[in-house]
Amino acid sequence: MAEATPTLLTTADGRPLKAALAEAQVRAKRRAFLLVLPLLAFVLLTFLVPIGYMLKRSFEHDGFANSAPALRAWFAENPGFDPADPPEAAYAALVDDLARMQVERTTGIAGTRVNYSVSGTISLFKAGARAAADLQPPFKEALLAADAKWGSPALWRGMESASHVYTPEFYLVAADRKLTDEGWARGEDKERIYLYLFFKTFLISGIITVLCLLLAFPVAHLLATLPMAKSALLMILVLLPFWTSLLVRTTSWIVLLQEQGVVNNMLVAMGLVDDKGRLSMMYNMTGTIVAMTHVLLPFMILPLYSVMKVIPPSYARAARSLGATSWTTFRRVYLPQTLPGIAAGSLLVFILAVGYYITPALVGGADGQLISNLIAFHMSKSNWSLAAAIAAMLLAAILALYWIYDRLVGIDRLKFG
Repeated sequence: MAEATPTLLTTADGRPLKAALAEAQVRAKRRAFLLVLPLLAFVLLTFLVPIGYMLKRSFEHDGFANSAPALRAWFAENPGFDPADPPEAAYAALVDDLARMQVERTTGIAGTRVNYSVSGTISLFKAGARAAADLQPPFKEALLAADAKWGSPALWRGMESASHVYTPEFYLVAADRKLTDEGWARGEDKERIYLYLFFKTFLISGIITVLCLLLAFPVAHLLATLPMAKSALLMILVLLPFWTSLLVRTTSWIVLLQEQGVVNNMLVAMGLVDDKGRLSMMYNMTGTIVAMTHVLLPFMILPLYSVMKVIPPSYARAARSLGATSWTTFRRVYLPQTLPGIAAGSLLVFILAVGYYITPALVGGADGQLISNLIAFHMSKSNWSLAAAIAAMLLAAILALYWIYDRLVGIDRLKFG
């Protein structure tokens, strides 16, 4: 008996159904990709490209390399030279470059680049460039006679490092390393400011995160449990700061917390503080913590509210009916269900606090500055490459925290809404 031939399903126009379905899926994926393409392009141009440029700039600086081609070529030909006793050829190349810098007016650029690792070299380069045209061989003796600093091993190490367009030097400086006659070494206590600011920034961000959590938890609970009319009014109060300029909110805290401000005047009026002993709550770390906690509080309330809103009240009632106390019900029934919101809010507030700039700059003073303020200073007035290196280190620290959190808790447990 002959076997029956399986029937091939086809579409109305006679095409195999399987092939038609595959083609339809391809068209659907293509349409979906075209829909998200503008968003992908926006993310690429505004997020990934700037970060990539920042990482590139943290290794790149051509201020000295382009201004001293002769010395750069000599360093390339003599990689194992002795910085304590460079030969005459090295000094001849240096004099040639100094004369060129004077003509091309690039002395300040070159001297500034070397000054990033060896302080005091800007004036040295300017004086050397002015005298370079009048120097006669032997150039080593002539330069050392003009200024003994030209024989410093640290200076030659610095010029050799600066002769490379791409160098890890800025990361060493950001790690509080200092270039000495023997090489890179740990700086003195008063010179170790970058790692201290990193530690201070993360510590203050952690304190602000904890304060926001303690203040936001009861507010979010009220939002989730109050009747709709009262909950809507409270939500408006929570969202109100988003409708007010950050600058206005920050300057308001200056009015409240300064020594002649509202808070101190109230304390003096109530007799809690003597008029001559007014509290110093502004232009220090206290002002930074208070103002930043106020600014970042909504970012903790909203994730907590989104989680608490969907927790069934019947769970708590069931726990109490089984004999659990209010504390036991909160600790073993309610709190575990809010952990995704706590994790999301804490992570969001901490990341925002680490990179905050405006509030510490306005209310922090010298004592309340964070690492972001130092990055902004170097970007605007000092060293773009060093600022990029510090920012890259901050980014690496944040990514490391994300990784640790994912290993311990799991990013998939985050819930922002």
